Amino acid sequence: MTTNPLLTYWTTPFELPPFDKIKPEHFEEAFETAMAEAKAECDAIAEQSDRPDFGNTIAALEKSGERLTKVARTFFNLTSADTNETLQQIERDIAPKLARHSSDMLLNEKLFERIAELWDQRETLGLHTEDAKVLERYHMMFQRAGAGLDENGKSRIAEISQRLATLGTQFSQNILRDESDYQLVLETEEDRAGLPDFLLTAAAEAARERGHDGKHVITLSRSSIEPFLQFSTNRRLREEAFNAWSARGELEGETNNAKIITETLALRSEKAKLLGFENFAAFKLDDTMAKTPDNVRDLLTKVWEPAAAQARAEEQKLSKMAANDGENHTIEAWDWRFYSEKVRKEEHDLDETELKPYLQLDSMIQAAFDTATRLFGVTFRELDDIPVYHPDVRVFEVLDPSGQHVGLFLGDYFARPSKRSGAWMSGFRSQHKLNGNVAPIIVNVMNFSKGAPGEATLLTFDDARTLFHEFGHGLHGLLSDVTYPMISGTSVARDFVELPSQLYEHWLSEPEVLSKFATHYKTGEKMPTDLLDKLLAAANFNQGFATVEYTASALIDLELHLLDSPDEIDIAAYEKAELGKIGMPNAITMRHRIPHFQHVFSGDGYSAGYYSYMWSEVMDADAFGAFKEAGDIFDEETADRLLTHIYSAGGRPDPEETYKAFRGRAPKIDALLKKRGFAA
Repeated sequence: MTTNPLLTYWTTPFELPPFDKIKPEHFEEAFETAMAEAKAECDAIAEQSDRPDFGNTIAALEKSGERLTKVARTFFNLTSADTNETLQQIERDIAPKLARHSSDMLLNEKLFERIAELWDQRETLGLHTEDAKVLERYHMMFQRAGAGLDENGKSRIAEISQRLATLGTQFSQNILRDESDYQLVLETEEDRAGLPDFLLTAAAEAARERGHDGKHVITLSRSSIEPFLQFSTNRRLREEAFNAWSARGELEGETNNAKIITETLALRSEKAKLLGFENFAAFKLDDTMAKTPDNVRDLLTKVWEPAAAQARAEEQKLSKMAANDGENHTIEAWDWRFYSEKVRKEEHDLDETELKPYLQLDSMIQAAFDTATRLFGVTFRELDDIPVYHPDVRVFEVLDPSGQHVGLFLGDYFARPSKRSGAWMSGFRSQHKLNGNVAPIIVNVMNFSKGAPGEATLLTFDDARTLFHEFGHGLHGLLSDVTYPMISGTSVARDFVELPSQLYEHWLSEPEVLSKFATHYKTGEKMPTDLLDKLLAAANFNQGFATVEYTASALIDLELHLLDSPDEIDIAAYEKAELGKIGMPNAITMRHRIPHFQHVFSGDGYSAGYYSYMWSEVMDADAFGAFKEAGDIFDEETADRLLTHIYSAGGRPDPEETYKAFRGRAPKIDALLKKRGFAA
């Protein structure tokens, strides 16, 4: 019998998963073996006769399930970034089993009794700061999972968790199928009218990958569809492409997510009420910086009102531009990007075709690395001949200022049909010190349109910002310096986790960075000063639109999870009615419509929490001011505080207190409004 590589000691460089040996069929056996092993370890902790102490209970739990963690992280990174039908079937089968396994641990009465006893005695245990935080997280995690309920309540909570796991998996797979099935093949010159060379090159490569050699294909990846909507002069095709993009998850047939959404909302509501909360939003926000739905709504409303007003003013400019072009139609959602590009050209003498030649993917990667080097002293060395899960994946060793190994960084930058849309940071291994210094293995996944073979991949400025954003998350994982996995890296409050990523975006927009790394992909010449000036001057162009499409999504997410009887709603009608209540401009759609809102329904990571980006933005806008006030965007003292209190601290400190330790005070919303151009 062939040895299962997932169940052996990994002798690969840096103990990466042995991707060159792993096959989909290995995962079923690996999960069953690893779950049984983890359960036995957990039961042994619960059944021991010794009185509970931090070491034999909390630290022991932190050390348990190591093999299951390795298998699960490998599997779910693959199902997100390079899946196939076999992996998807395994994912559908394993999701409820993993949920049941988790419930068995979190609802283990004897285990919870040990944790509760330690919690009650916490003031007398002499715990260090990290130990105290980890105990707090375990006690809260068990409580929020239903450990304090009676047997009927525990049983129902376990059933709900298993069903939600199944629903989240199906939701995600439905979206991927809708995205993979759609392709807009451009056959004629009329189909390609208005498209710049960089987009045609990327569309030709997308066509080649999909078996349409010699043609051009637009996909539903943002890096493909958004520039098509921006430049195509064929309004009929713009409408067709936009509607396909907008309709993901609500097409008739097997991939329609309406029933999944209503059942998910109903189960979440039931779970929250079982745990003593009025609704799911109240339950979810209780463990965040925001604390209550009212606090979230207050923030979003303060931003919504000036953003909506600015968006309406922007729409008037678009209508005027269309009229000047001899068009008398109403501005629709598929027109916005097209005419806003024209308005930007008129107001700022700037268009995307001028910028992209200077925004090479490789140069922007180096810009992100160089920024980290100047801030934190870390350096990056690319490694070859390392086993990876897809040929496009690049591997970099991260070194500290003394040249010692910090961790591995994997970059997976290009769109493909086997990858879900969007951009994200994940990890194959988290940093901790329970078994020596365990180094992190972090991955950034993007969906950029790939350049032709031998040609540079060119980015939009938004693409480059996304790269910096996700690398900010990556640094949060790489620079983590804590003892316990429970609080490692990005294991922080949901509305704090976006601070390191959104803060990192600021350096991209600084002339000191752009003037060095924004170089022409053919000539190597630096971006001309006048073009750089125009880019920075247009930083808040179309900000009303961008803020409205995001804030509408955040408000709808909140309201969905405040519903008392969510299983009774018609999703399409509800979305339309709620957008009408807040005065959503007709020509703008939500950034993520409900039927394909993966942040919220592919698992519950951002459920009732999509507002988190804006909550963190209040902090990031204010935090970058510390560097400006120091007179140097790489000021050493400020960077040291940033590393100590934000990037390396993981979930050890209280978010509010650690922000104040860095900044010297609480954040001010004025910085956010000013950053977005809504305040002087």
